Amino acid sequence: MGYYLNSNRICSLYESEVRKPYFVDKTKMLRDLITLVEQGNNHICITRPRRFGKSVMASMIGSFFSRGFDSSCIFDSLNIAADKRYREHLNRHDVIYIDFSEAANISNGYQEFIDSVTTILREDLHEAFPDVNFWKKAAVVQDLRKIHEKTKTSFIFVFDEWDCIFHKKYTTKDDKESFISFLASLTKGTGYVSLSYMTGILPIAKYSSGSTINNFTEYTMAVQPKYSEYFGFSDGEVDLLYDRYTKNEKTPTVTRNDLKLWYDGYYTAGGMKMYNPRSVVLALTNNCLTGYWTTTGPYSEISTYIVNDIDGVKKDVALMVAGEAVPSNVEEFAVTAMNLSTKDEIFSAMVVYGFLNYENGKVHIPNRELMAEFAKTIRKENRLGYIYDLANVSDRMLKATLSGDTKTMEEILQFAHNTETPLLSYNDETELTAIVNLVYLAARDRYYVEREDRAGKGYVDFIFYPVKQGEDGIILELKVDDTPEAAIRQIRDRDYVLRFQGKLGQQNRQAGRVLIVGIGYDRKNKDHHCRVEVF
Repeated sequence: MGYYLNSNRICSLYESEVRKPYFVDKTKMLRDLITLVEQGNNHICITRPRRFGKSVMASMIGSFFSRGFDSSCIFDSLNIAADKRYREHLNRHDVIYIDFSEAANISNGYQEFIDSVTTILREDLHEAFPDVNFWKKAAVVQDLRKIHEKTKTSFIFVFDEWDCIFHKKYTTKDDKESFISFLASLTKGTGYVSLSYMTGILPIAKYSSGSTINNFTEYTMAVQPKYSEYFGFSDGEVDLLYDRYTKNEKTPTVTRNDLKLWYDGYYTAGGMKMYNPRSVVLALTNNCLTGYWTTTGPYSEISTYIVNDIDGVKKDVALMVAGEAVPSNVEEFAVTAMNLSTKDEIFSAMVVYGFLNYENGKVHIPNRELMAEFAKTIRKENRLGYIYDLANVSDRMLKATLSGDTKTMEEILQFAHNTETPLLSYNDETELTAIVNLVYLAARDRYYVEREDRAGKGYVDFIFYPVKQGEDGIILELKVDDTPEAAIRQIRDRDYVLRFQGKLGQQNRQAGRVLIVGIGYDRKNKDHHCRVEVF
């Protein structure tokens, strides 16, 4: 057993995951990989956003195939044990498992990083195959070829976080091309590879033809549906986890609907909805509903494109924060350079890193967890101009609504309409809805805000469900070229409040008052009028 070759570290990592209370069995994926191993010389790269279980899957693969230990105590009780080929492949292969993030994080430069990887791997190979006459100054690929020629040994390569080095500030363009060449030399056109399995965030960069890893088949979340069910949690899997949670926790504070609102909303290329698995597990483990997303690294880089309004991107981001989906042509390979000059490239990067979801030719913010991160950016960056101004009157707007101060509400809406660079042409209810969503941005700290929710005998524009028990709930209806009184009548006549009461019952929460709010906009006079009543 070595550090990279047949390392028992990966078995320990996966075993610790299996023992956790909110583990989800994804071992059925191994059936597909067994087929690839039996065929030989197969190479796949699966890319997903951060926190989507890539490293867990990589450690599962290494733990199952590697001959460095006996992992039957882990896998005998999992789904893969039912496969007829299970025993034939369990711990029967030589596995080279490299987590590139480990070497990248302790290196001060690219050459130090690559020297560390190659030195350790060569030492592992020399120790494991002492009868092979290795050349003293050979490259790793030459050592592997010698092993194969003498012993007929084939290897399974598992590369986790393959793109970690791309995110290091010290890595130059030449370094990236050199690293791509290194990966290609290990896996391309060789007889010693049974399977190469590579995972990371970025799709494989297509640099020059001489260094392209064109032997890999790539599977991304937005484009290829294959393997989608193994990354992220489905509705059914979250149902099972939530059932465990209600049995484990003496006083559960997270509802099943909370998990959907906060962490669902990602779509695969095949149309499957997925939850962010890490956030779901942390919410249930901690018995606490909050944002578990971290905004360091790529998000900080991408946010500069937003605040600098590259290609007019800030308007579309504001629309998404307002709840709209924005048309975009997602091209995932454009992300690798991080030198983004168009909206499509910026949104492609956001999709790849998991900040946006891509569906049916449009991008949108997937859930409350990510919406909160975008809202923070908008409310703290004064370089966003009028969008920043709109977001930062939202505290006043919510306070005015709760106190029935319609004069202040009308002043704020008029301010939103009269901004120097209006967000929209503001000529129908859809556009009015986007503005209203922005001026109520602060409400998201205290409410679950839902739009176009089925309520009573029709659809209501906005319902604000309070997060804390006892706080006032709000039903809000918009009208263009009509009065706020007409909006109030519609709320009452169509029994919208019934849906409000049903959702509170579903979430085991109790509201204080229920406020019904009507907002009317007169296109001719360009005036706003508001009315607030207690139901």
